[in-house]
Amino acid sequence: MTTSPDPAGRPGGQLTAQSVLVVGTGGIARATARLARAAGADVVLAGRDPGRTAAAAEATGARPEALDLSDDASLSALAARLGRVDHVVNLAAAPANGPVRDLDRAGLVRAFDAKVFGPTLLAGALDITTSLTLFSGFVAWRPAPGRVAMATANGAVTFLAQALAVELAPVRVNAISPGVVDSGSWDGLGEGKEEFLRGTAAANPARRTGTPDDLAGAVLHVLTNPFLTATTLHVDGGGRFA
Repeated sequence: MTTSPDPAGRPGGQLTAQSVLVVGTGGIARATARLARAAGADVVLAGRDPGRTAAAAEATGARPEALDLSDDASLSALAARLGRVDHVVNLAAAPANGPVRDLDRAGLVRAFDAKVFGPTLLAGALDITTSLTLFSGFVAWRPAPGRVAMATANGAVTFLAQALAVELAPVRVNAISPGVVDSGSWDGLGEGKEEFLRGTAAANPARRTGTPDDLAGAVLHVLTNPFLTATTLHVDGGGRFA
């Protein structure tokens, strides 16, 4: 018996009867939720903004849940509601960008709560059976002025994935490091967005920028490859070498 293909051209059914918790409501989180659903998973999409979470869940066929990674009570409440989860994917982010002289402690804590502290505590609170996937970012390998907090938090994710892979084994823990992806996060550039994306594509060895589906496909690979753990998968078009 063969399974029908999913929208990205991969075989369906790879996650049949498995549960996937996706933390985040942006473009990559939505694409991941859709692809996991197409692969047969029961998907929960969690976020701290009720309206955004509900809209993202409705658009992807996922079930919405409230989660604030910076709040211990919120973590415990979600763990109590969900119980056992096969896969967890954390796409939460709270960038604290700007010159180092302008950074404050609260902003730094928010950045690390989203990428490092919160996911660590979530891993301890949930009963994860199969995999945990974290999101880093290529700025960790190509730091730039005004990106100290982002580069450091993203770099910490790689080491967190390695440490948790050893701690939680045989649960597999990996990180994905995206490059510039047109996921909605660059819309704040306004009219300058297209020029920025064209310039980035011209500099990348892949000669393009990423799409949410590019990253969702990488997530599905990480979720379904039983021999992949303690690894950071770079999905950046080679941008860290540009």
